[in-house]
Amino acid sequence: MTHTSSVPLYWRLQRQKYNLFGTRCSTCNNVYFPPKDFCPECRRKGKIEKFRFSGKGKIISYTIIRVPPEGFEKFTPYAVAIIKLDEGTRISGQIVDKVETVDIGKKVETVFRRISEDGESGLIHYGLKWRIVN
Repeated sequence: MTHTSSVPLYWRLQRQKYNLFGTRCSTCNNVYFPPKDFCPECRRKGKIEKFRFSGKGKIISYTIIRVPPEGFEKFTPYAVAIIKLDEGTRISGQIVDKVETVDIGKKVETVFRRISEDGESGLIHYGLKWRIVN
């Protein structure tokens, strides 16, 4: 899979790619990922602020990818899970451990890993994935 990315765009989006940022309503304390511009609970009364998640949670559902989309063939088989973060919201992500070790209820944390690359001489894209913690 060949992507074409610009270096300025890569650096401009760096903070969101390498940190788990969302938003929090300081009125009701609900947290959201992806970030929201307003609180669905409080509406206009809510005050939204940036929020950095801990990067810890547990697997509540998962699937094993054995027939990958183009560009991800070298990663198969791999697991993609829905993770309930310790702060309460849910997020999906790839689990980097062996698929045999993935199970519902296991605790996970974020790790920094290679996501994709723009050909052999292009940019290498890194981001957050998940690993099981004992």
